[in-house]
Amino acid sequence: MTPETLAETHAAAFTLTRPWSAAEFATLLDGADTILAGDVRCFALGRIIVDEAELLTIATHPEHRRRGLAADCMAAWQAEATRRGATRAFLEVASDNLPAISLYHRCGFRRHGLRRGYYRRPGLDAADAILMVCDLP
Repeated sequence: MTPETLAETHAAAFTLTRPWSAAEFATLLDGADTILAGDVRCFALGRIIVDEAELLTIATHPEHRRRGLAADCMAAWQAEATRRGATRAFLEVASDNLPAISLYHRCGFRRHGLRRGYYRRPGLDAADAILMVCDLP
């Protein structure tokens, strides 16, 4: 996947917040600590920091939702994080993003904290960020 295709999928998936640019994806992909799983339909992107994996974003193109792709991407992302030595993974998610929260619970994540009013979105109330964590096998 190229930074451009990642940015296209991200823009299609994220309509309430600013999608990431190809340049931002290019910078992340240049890092040796980056983990990318999936394809242009759905991808999960994160990084390893010592023995922890941080999920930075997951995006499913709207034309490919409700097919299990996000769960597959998460499983592949978690497996690669484990292979690289991570023992724990964490992420943050908007408190009103119920489909994502449900996915993360199914992937073994549990609530770990809260950042009030973290996601500011034009024309909408700010949403809290739920911090989630899971132990990797």
